[in-house]
Amino acid sequence: MGNSSAHSPQGPAARQTAMAELVLAEGSATAAELAERFGVSLMTIHRDLDELERQGIVRKFRGGVTAQPSGVFESNVQYRLKTMRPQKAALAAHAMRHIEPGMAVLLDDSTTVLEMARRLRLGEITPLTVVTNFLEAINLLAGQRGIHLMALGGDYDPLHASFLGVSCVEAVEQLRVDVGFLSTSGVHGGYAYHQEQHIVSVKRAMLDAAARTVLLVDHTKLSRVALHRVAPLSHFDLLLVDDGASPEALRDLDEHEVRHEVCATDPKERASL
Repeated sequence: MGNSSAHSPQGPAARQTAMAELVLAEGSATAAELAERFGVSLMTIHRDLDELERQGIVRKFRGGVTAQPSGVFESNVQYRLKTMRPQKAALAAHAMRHIEPGMAVLLDDSTTVLEMARRLRLGEITPLTVVTNFLEAINLLAGQRGIHLMALGGDYDPLHASFLGVSCVEAVEQLRVDVGFLSTSGVHGGYAYHQEQHIVSVKRAMLDAAARTVLLVDHTKLSRVALHRVAPLSHFDLLLVDDGASPEALRDLDEHEVRHEVCATDPKERASL
């Protein structure tokens, strides 16, 4: 269609990401609605939806599409790496204030905390011991001067690009770090939630292994639940959230006496996406 450039992000990958975010927000959409919204043909929309379905992000039905259950949708690490990037950058920049030279820090396998690994790679805070089970973070920090990297072993899970399972939990239980940085799928009613039990067990072990813990969540995770409770928010020393959080969601944190800080998102980063 001639008006595709006016409505659609450049390139199929960017369009598919925007389409996935729309379907997640709305819950479902028809192919005709998506074609109009993105200014492309129905044939193009169906090709995009076929690709998103192949990735396990959406489920097609006659004439439309729905978001897959959160357990499938949110587990896809390649999708998670693309979403809420300015907000994750703001959270990571704020969280770096809690790291000092000489510390042992633990990073979980969330793409939010991965933004901290990107900053640690710059070598501005050294020496450090960094412990993680996330292959993306391991690849970023391996061989970096001033960083003693401890990679947690376990069963490699390609969907999450991380090491999990009983052996990972046991490895975490043998450690004691100064501060742990974690993220979860949802925060509501005084609890942190995650959709997958095998990841919950690792996050709980990480909570116990850290003298202090910081929970990083972008605003889309507030007032959301998932299948499993990870822990009460009182088990975290601090919750960081970006400035997109609604007043109602922040009130919920206040009502449950959750210590939290709101992190300002760089408007230039937000506008660049």
